[in-house]
Amino acid sequence: MRMRKKYTMGKGKYYFTIKSVPNNITIFRKTKEAAINAFKKYEKAGKEIEWLGKWDGKEFKESSIPVST
Repeated sequence: MRMRKKYTMGKGKYYFTIKSVPNNITIFRKTKEAAINAFKKYEKAGKEIEWLGKWDGKEFKESSIPVST
């Protein structure tokens, strides 16, 4: 049985996904700085994560992976 997305993505928000079993977890932040900080936190914790970028209503923009420092 396929799970359905029960929310709509917000325009202008930044998204990334934590890949986990059995379900992936999609997280958003309102600002790019907050999203990059959270992304780096999960990366340091050893989680398998994927940067999605900024949602513009139709597709993801700014989808390049943030550089780790």
